[in-house]
Amino acid sequence: MIANRPTFFRTPIPALVASAAVAIGFLFVAGAIAQETHPSPASHPHVADSAKAEPGSIAALFVSDIHFDPFHDPAKAKALVAAPADDWPPILSAPPSADQQQAFTALQQSCHARGVDTPFALLRSSLQAMRAREPNAKFMMVSGDLIAHAFTCRYAALFPGAAPGDYQAFVVKTLHFVIEELRAEFPGMPVYVAMGNNDSGCGDYQLDAGSDFLAQTGKIVAAGLPTSQQPEAIKEFGEGGYLSVTMAAPMRNTRLIAVNDVLLSPNYSTCGGERSAAGGKAEMAWLARQLQEARESGQRVWVMGHIPPGIDPFSTVAKFRDVCGGQAPVEFLSSDKMADLMVEYADVVRLGVFGHTHMDEMRLLEPEGGEAQGAEADRVAVKVVASISPVDGNTPSFTEARVNPNSATLENYTVIAASNQTGVATTWSPEYDFAKTFHEPEFSASTVKKLIDEFRIDRFANTAASQAYIRDYFVGDMSLELTPFWPEYVCALDNHTAKAFAACVCSTPQ
Repeated sequence: MIANRPTFFRTPIPALVASAAVAIGFLFVAGAIAQETHPSPASHPHVADSAKAEPGSIAALFVSDIHFDPFHDPAKAKALVAAPADDWPPILSAPPSADQQQAFTALQQSCHARGVDTPFALLRSSLQAMRAREPNAKFMMVSGDLIAHAFTCRYAALFPGAAPGDYQAFVVKTLHFVIEELRAEFPGMPVYVAMGNNDSGCGDYQLDAGSDFLAQTGKIVAAGLPTSQQPEAIKEFGEGGYLSVTMAAPMRNTRLIAVNDVLLSPNYSTCGGERSAAGGKAEMAWLARQLQEARESGQRVWVMGHIPPGIDPFSTVAKFRDVCGGQAPVEFLSSDKMADLMVEYADVVRLGVFGHTHMDEMRLLEPEGGEAQGAEADRVAVKVVASISPVDGNTPSFTEARVNPNSATLENYTVIAASNQTGVATTWSPEYDFAKTFHEPEFSASTVKKLIDEFRIDRFANTAASQAYIRDYFVGDMSLELTPFWPEYVCALDNHTAKAFAACVCSTPQ
C-alpha cells in the first residue's frame, strides 16, 4: 500500500457514526482485512482466461510497486554490498542462511515494518510468469517503487558505520539489479521505468533535483532505450527524474512521458530535509512543453508516473477530515497541476498509468463539472496498477495488456495473481479480464466514464459490475466490505480536485 498508509487499516475498523460517514464514508475497509488469509486465484468466482489478442493488437506488461527487498536474508547483505549487481543472482538464489527467519524477523521489528515486501524468489517467480504468459510482449511499463519499504532503516541496521555515499551506492546498485532482471527476462524489449517515492538515494520521499543519484540512475533507466534517444533521456532524468521518449515500434507515433511526481508530493523534501516546490514547478513547466510539442507534431501520449493524481482516501480517513463541514480532503499531490495539464491536453493524452496504492483501480481525469462538459476530448482514462509486493496482505499481481499500436488505445487487460505471497511453488493465474468482466470494448475515457456513471447510479453496489470492481480492487480478496461506502468511493474515481470531490460527496444521499 502507500508508503505512509495508517497501520489501523490492517485491523477491523469500527462502524462510523453517521456524521462522520459523509467525511470519511469512502473509507477503504477492504484494506482493513490485510492480515486475513486470502484465497488462491484458482478459487476466485469469476476467473477468466487472459485478455485475447484482437486483430492488430500487441501484448504489453504493466508492473508496479515491486518493492524488492535485498535484505530478506540479512546474512547475505555483506556479499551483496561487495559484489556488482550482475553478480547478485547466485548470491540471492543460494539456500537461505541458517538463521534467516530469525534475523529477518529482528530486522522487521527494529524497522517497525508493517509487512513483508518482495524477496528474490517472488521477483523471479513473477518474471518467469510474465515470460511464460506473454513471451511476445512488446514493452513493459514499470510505474515506480522498485525497492523495499524502510530501505534506509534496513541498511542502517545492518551497516551502522556506513557513510551516506555508501548507502546511495547500494540503492543505485539495487535499482540496477531490478531493472536488469526485468530486461534479462525479455531481451531487447523496452522497459519503461518511472520513479517511486521509495526509489531514493537518501530517504523515502526525499530527492535532490540535478543530483549525482539521478545522473547515475538515469543512465540505468535510459540504457534500454534506442541509442538516439539515450542522451536526451539521461539529461532529463538527471535534472529531475523524468523523461520523454518516442515509444519503440510497433507503437506508432506515440510519446511516453514518465513523470517523477514524487517532486509533487506534499511529503516531498530534499535530501537535506528542505520543503521545496522548485523541482515540482520546473517539472510541470517541462511537462507542459512536452505535451505542447506532442500536440504540434500530431503525436499520441501516454503519461506514466507513480503517485496518481486526485484524492488520497487513506490519509483523509486517518485525519478524519470533515469534507462536508468545510475541511479539504487530503490529495495525493500538492497541487492539481499535473492532472489539469493532462486534461488540458486530453486531445493527445490517451492514457495515464500509475501505481502507489497497491490496488487495482481505474480513475478518470476531467474538468470540474465534467458531466456538463460532455466531451471525451476533455477526459483522460487512468489505470492504477496493483502491486507485486504483498506488503499489505494482498496477493502479488501484474497486468497483461492488449494495446492497439496504431491508436495507442488500451484495448483490454487481465490482472494475473499469484497463488501465494512467497514466490515459492507459486502459480500465477487470471484474477479478472476487463473486457469480459465489464463488457466494454476498450479501456478509454468514454468507457471508463460510462462505468463510473453506472457505479454512481448503483448506490448500493448491487450490479455485477460494481460487485466485480469491489471484489477485485484488492487483488486476491473476495470481501465486499467496500459496499457500505460505495457512493463516496465512486466520487473519488472521477473528481480529482478537492472542490469537485466535496461537491460529489456532499450531494450523495446517505
